[in-house]
Amino acid sequence: MTEDGLVRQELLTIGAFAARARLSPKALRLYDRLGLLAPAHVDEVSGYRYYRADQVERARLVALLRQLDMPLARIAEVVEVGAAQGAVLLATYWADAEARFASQRTLAEYLRGRLSGRSTEMYGKFVIETVDVPERVVLTEKRHTLADELPVWIPASLARLEDGARECGGTTGSPFVVYYAEVSMESDGPAESCVPVADEEAARAWAEKRGRASGIGVRVEPARRLAYARITKAQVAHPQIIAAFEAVEAWIGERGLSYDGPCREVYFADWDAAGPEDAVCDVAFPVR
Repeated sequence: MTEDGLVRQELLTIGAFAARARLSPKALRLYDRLGLLAPAHVDEVSGYRYYRADQVERARLVALLRQLDMPLARIAEVVEVGAAQGAVLLATYWADAEARFASQRTLAEYLRGRLSGRSTEMYGKFVIETVDVPERVVLTEKRHTLADELPVWIPASLARLEDGARECGGTTGSPFVVYYAEVSMESDGPAESCVPVADEEAARAWAEKRGRASGIGVRVEPARRLAYARITKAQVAHPQIIAAFEAVEAWIGERGLSYDGPCREVYFADWDAAGPEDAVCDVAFPVR
């Protein structure tokens, strides 16, 4: 018997393997093309694929992981590492997925409210007020960013600017973030973190040392009147913060006011020390 004949006796044809793995030959070909499950042997003449019996478990695992909408690169990681490490990777992926589903569920509830005409009811939970803010010198860091990057970039950029403020006579007001265009999963702004400082000359020197490539700069923020809604730490998450911004916009429209600049978030509390129901942020629009 030839070596090739021996291989064929020891291995399963793609049809037999598919039946044992409870998958279709088409799925097995796809897994091979994606690099997730290669045949143990491919006949050079006929092109027929053969699999070992001990590959059944991997085939079933790949199929089940695909049902979780796991990215192909992550599936490859899970099936290549040992069982214990694979379980850890799966747990991490699913925790992230559940957080995403929870956020999407909240967004769906919010959108149902909008589509059913309950916008006024949703906006009613926000109290809108105005405040006059004087002209200020601000250290800034501007960048294009998507919505899922904001929770990391905002605190990191404000921390960098607050470190700089200590070399510029200290801060003279609450830090804030300005949105010059929409920031979402499809639109990247830009957004600008700002920290008011006391010494303009020192601020410009500090920014100059870091160079333009850092995105850090200095500008004079003009005096403004802000229409704002105060929100809790829990409400900073999407889509609650969207409802807060829209409530302020509705209030501005009802009073016939005009916008006088881009919207912003003003952070006046210690984020780490605040609880979910503690007020931490004003969502605001400059008006005139």
